[in-house]
Amino acid sequence: MEYTFEERCKSIANACLQEKSKNPIEIFKNIANQDFVRIHGPEHHILDGAALLTGFYNAGGNIDLEKSLEEIIKRGSQMPGATCGLWGVCGAVSSIGAALSIIDGTGPLSQDSWGCHMKYTSKALGALAEVGGPRCCKRDAFLSIREAVAFISVNYNVVLEQSEIKCSFSDRNKQCIKTRCPFYKKKVAFICVHNSCRSQIAEALGKKYLSDNFECYSAGTETKPQINQDAVRIMKELYDIDMEETQFSKLMEDIPTPDIAISMGCNVSCPFIGRVFDDNWGLEDPTGKSDEEFIKIIKEIEKRILEMKS
Repeated sequence: MEYTFEERCKSIANACLQEKSKNPIEIFKNIANQDFVRIHGPEHHILDGAALLTGFYNAGGNIDLEKSLEEIIKRGSQMPGATCGLWGVCGAVSSIGAALSIIDGTGPLSQDSWGCHMKYTSKALGALAEVGGPRCCKRDAFLSIREAVAFISVNYNVVLEQSEIKCSFSDRNKQCIKTRCPFYKKKVAFICVHNSCRSQIAEALGKKYLSDNFECYSAGTETKPQINQDAVRIMKELYDIDMEETQFSKLMEDIPTPDIAISMGCNVSCPFIGRVFDDNWGLEDPTGKSDEEFIKIIKEIEKRILEMKS
């Protein structure tokens, strides 16, 4: 669905009014995952400040949230897109600065809060500059909001919740700087020929154990109509994981380009994936064998997955 800018802004405000979290990053992520927020765009000039205002209010901050959201829309709408490159000031930082101004009622003739907010914006801009470009509206929001949470903890009698930030938007960002980004999650691909058994098990266990630090995928150079049914059954029995619910047999071109590619072990020859494998686990294919053999391979995969976690 296509939205006008005004519709995007209104949808952001309505979503904020439904949020109960005291964690501005969590609020930002929840709303940024909606279809009315693009991977990049000037709606972030509203969203970033709105997420902070919402978390501040939910944590007991003394503001009228509805009126504050109306004001952040008014101010954020005045910021043109691409200010980070064209003006040297990121819209994410400006949005948070506007939110702080709304909280304190700061104007151009204010004294204490005027300078206090400048301290925030200068520190936040420094954090963005340290990482460098090209721009990413999600990374810039994470950095700006993280600095704002620390700023509020020192300067206000409000405690905002915070948690480790890991990005889940990189697949949609063609200019993602990957490992240069402090929030990037490396992509791991588990590869075998048909992507029907071992690699599917590895993907499922990777998602179970590694989701805080990696995005896990599996693929093959050929596909099967369905995942190995013995693997599906035993994984359900051992871990209560239904692989058929979210997984299916895929080709390499069906997944994002991996940072780490791991071969499950292909006996005589491994599939050609256009690059060297980072590791080869050399696992026997349990297809057609007993449940005991399946469990043995599954436990070996689990062991290697847990080693990646450490």
